[in-house]
Amino acid sequence: MAMHHYLRLTFILLFVITSLFCVYFIIKKRKEKKGPKLLSKEKYNCSMNEGMEEISISNESFFNIWPYVSELKAAKILSKKIKESDLVHKVYRNSTNDCEHILLATEKENHFVKVVVDKSKKKALGYLLLDLS
Repeated sequence: MAMHHYLRLTFILLFVITSLFCVYFIIKKRKEKKGPKLLSKEKYNCSMNEGMEEISISNESFFNIWPYVSELKAAKILSKKIKESDLVHKVYRNSTNDCEHILLATEKENHFVKVVVDKSKKKALGYLLLDLS
């Protein structure tokens, strides 16, 4: 009877220790999760070329930024109140067709979030907050 009680306590202790390890690693993983990257002025200026031209928003030929927009909303950089149809304000593409700058509207007038996209790598490089007032 004493041996049975000892085994039972051992299994309960192992279960508690294993559960604590799992909770610890889940919390650690969530803290390490990277959010959207804020671009420095230097990196932003490197992405600018002489021939940036505006392209039509209705064209839909610009980079698919919606997964990145979801990350921006999760990080509370963009408001969830703005409709997706009203979100994209302007899109600019450089002369070599490998970089795009996408202006996203915010709730404040003349305030934008500019997403810089590298089309050759097929990923968003980061964002920059613009205040045009």
